[in-house]
Amino acid sequence: MSAAAPGPGPAPGSAPHLQAPPSPADPRVPAQRSASSQAAAPEATALQAPSPPLSQSTFQDASPDAVLIRRTMAEVAPVADKVTSYFYALLFVRHPDLRSLFPAAMDAQRDRLLKALLTAAEHIDNTEVLVAYLQNLGRGHRKYGTRAEHYPAVGECLIGALSKYASGIWTAETEAAWVRAYTTISQVMIDAAAADELRAPAWWYAEVVSHDLRTRDVAVVTVRPDQPYPFLAGQYTSLETPWWPRVWRHYSFASAPRSDGLLSFHVKAVPTGWLSNSLVHRARPGDILRLGPPAGSMTVDHTTDSGLLCLGGGTGIAPIKALVEDVAEHGERRRVEVFYGARTDLDLYDIDTMLRLQQSHPWLSVRAVIDQQAHVQLPDAIRDYGPWNEFDAYLSGPPGMIRSGVHTLRDVGIPSERIRHDSVEELVSAG
Repeated sequence: MSAAAPGPGPAPGSAPHLQAPPSPADPRVPAQRSASSQAAAPEATALQAPSPPLSQSTFQDASPDAVLIRRTMAEVAPVADKVTSYFYALLFVRHPDLRSLFPAAMDAQRDRLLKALLTAAEHIDNTEVLVAYLQNLGRGHRKYGTRAEHYPAVGECLIGALSKYASGIWTAETEAAWVRAYTTISQVMIDAAAADELRAPAWWYAEVVSHDLRTRDVAVVTVRPDQPYPFLAGQYTSLETPWWPRVWRHYSFASAPRSDGLLSFHVKAVPTGWLSNSLVHRARPGDILRLGPPAGSMTVDHTTDSGLLCLGGGTGIAPIKALVEDVAEHGERRRVEVFYGARTDLDLYDIDTMLRLQQSHPWLSVRAVIDQQAHVQLPDAIRDYGPWNEFDAYLSGPPGMIRSGVHTLRDVGIPSERIRHDSVEELVSAG
């Protein structure tokens, strides 16, 4: 989601780390290098929760383009809903052919664009984080069936919306910075999609083979994909049901790769969650779902013998279980400490499975943390154990738990680079 450079390359002072492609003639409507017939769709997803309001310190040591982009985002933050509404209105009025790429109801879609832009703005000078995020976004958006030539329309409408609602600070330099960013970012996505097309389909069909209702609102759904589905324990995918076309939600794999090729997901029906409710209360064996590509970096580093400290809240226990199975299958005996959090004991729907794993593997310890019984909630419960400074930490659960968990883990001595979790908002908002 970014914009094209008006010159042959990044202007002096622009974000220095990403190489922008040569610019088209019209910098407001960037043409894209078509690396394949399919590319990332105009929908965007979030890497992490939006950052707090930008302060003066946010701009220190930032490139000039990054400063302009972040100032724009700070300016439009109070009217974020208006910006996204105006963007989609422009897109669908000027380019009605793109409407079919989006869900019929846009309720869940509306705030994702802004979150993705905040992510890009936050990491605009961080090549490793931004490129990895965008490549994942590009690969994931192949399933929407869009093409590289759709990007100019998205860029045109995005800049139109930003310039309208950031008019107080919008200048020619601001527009040029967004144009450069849009070109560079979108080209990373296009190239990643093209590379992925050479080795994987845009989506997989998967038949539901079992549906286990564990509680009144949690089900374990197991599917059989129509062709091999490569993934790593700890990763996640996106699911689409036949009842809500073009509505995709992210779910973590609940096991390490299996010899029979089956995939399992833990799904909690959330209020107004169209897709989650259909998976929990409507899906049955024989139903056909669609799967997007695997994604996520919350995987085990098997080159080290560091212990694993795993915090799983609610259905966030699914990828934690997969990580435990992965360690076991590699024949390792490194310490794995699992803290399984829930509001009530009835919400510990997978505790029996975790305890059976504990009985089979002496290096594994599983502790349940029940909010209504404990004096502390899940993240803070680890303070009574440890020390943890030699452990790699893994977090999966509600956004609030992730945020407080990261703070707690840093506080007990685990450096940030050894704390692993995926998409705070997007992964867990499985509606």
